[in-house]
Amino acid sequence: MNPFKEKGMPIEKQFRNWSELNTKPFNKDEVHPYTRCRGILMNGIEVEAAIFLHQFARHSNDIDVKRHIAMSRRIEQQQQKAVNWCIPGDQSILETTIGYEQVAVDLTAWMCQNEPDPYVKQVFDFGLLEDFDHLYRYANLLEMKQGIKAEKLVGKYTEIMPGRPTAEEHRHPFDDVRKSGNRKKMSVQTLMNVLTLVAGEQQTMNYYMNVGNTLEDSIGRGLYLEIGQIEEQHVTQYESLLDPSASWYEMLVMHEYNECYLYNSFMEQEVDTAAKKLWELHLSMELEHFRIACEMLKTYGKKDAEELLPAEFPKAITFESNVDYVREVLREQVEFTAQETEIVPKDTLKKDSLYAKTQGVLNAGGVPSEQVIKEHVKKQGKDYRYLLKGEHPVDRLKKAA
Repeated sequence: MNPFKEKGMPIEKQFRNWSELNTKPFNKDEVHPYTRCRGILMNGIEVEAAIFLHQFARHSNDIDVKRHIAMSRRIEQQQQKAVNWCIPGDQSILETTIGYEQVAVDLTAWMCQNEPDPYVKQVFDFGLLEDFDHLYRYANLLEMKQGIKAEKLVGKYTEIMPGRPTAEEHRHPFDDVRKSGNRKKMSVQTLMNVLTLVAGEQQTMNYYMNVGNTLEDSIGRGLYLEIGQIEEQHVTQYESLLDPSASWYEMLVMHEYNECYLYNSFMEQEVDTAAKKLWELHLSMELEHFRIACEMLKTYGKKDAEELLPAEFPKAITFESNVDYVREVLREQVEFTAQETEIVPKDTLKKDSLYAKTQGVLNAGGVPSEQVIKEHVKKQGKDYRYLLKGEHPVDRLKKAA
């Protein structure tokens, strides 16, 4: 597909009525795990679109620009409602959370294996092991509180066992800022990977910020509180990989291109008929948004979009099982942390490092992510794991801490 030549739906025809937006929810017991994942990710992409366009509007004093932005943003908001309303009301917050973490694991693992920039790949690998551990912690909370095994939700695609322990993930803010990218040198695959991951992690952060305090017990509330802070670290990490010198009009074009790329990717692989129709519809809408963004870049930014982006999309993002890859990264990088802009072995840090000082402050009064496992072991006799390829590949994580 060439997004520069494809004709989308005229924007004046894109408004939908309330019954169209109030989409029929999927059946949580029958939906394919990756259909759930695609919906969660695209909800995050649409939320990112709305937030970005609001920020753009606040930095423009041109009323015509504001009007164009307001029009696109209203449609993005409708798209977000149509996507997010597919989640059924009988799916609990914890069940939805398992979906969020499966997205983080299998999306990031795919990107790690399809990322041409070695530095960016290292950053992705680093974040992967942290989200993998979050899945394990939430899965234990889910079984302990609701009697539901998370394997029912993730299918035979994603393992559940400890990653880099969440308690070890807490770092000083200075150590979460990575090197900025250069859009003139960055491959389009890298750009799409980073833009997608920023939006996905930001939505996870937003979700935990808003639902964590709705749990009734202190352990559950504490877990969302703790992991919500790690999601803040992840958004900081991934957004710092972008090129901060891009203009608002260039960023607008890149955002719209990314949406077209993702809807096209998911339209091709979707197995759920209703979801596939929704991805097709939204792709048609986004192609028009992309055309308008390109015109705005040319009119106000005095630049052609073809100078920024290729006519052919990069390799389509695919949700697929990554069990072997995750195990490989676990074996090789579980003992890593970050120091300034670099990912380094933890044992190379000095005793008075920012990491050590931060750990000493944050973990001084007990750690919710560890308390969840201890409570599960106390009640069930062991922690909850879902292993597809044998025992844990890291000796110290073979048994619950």
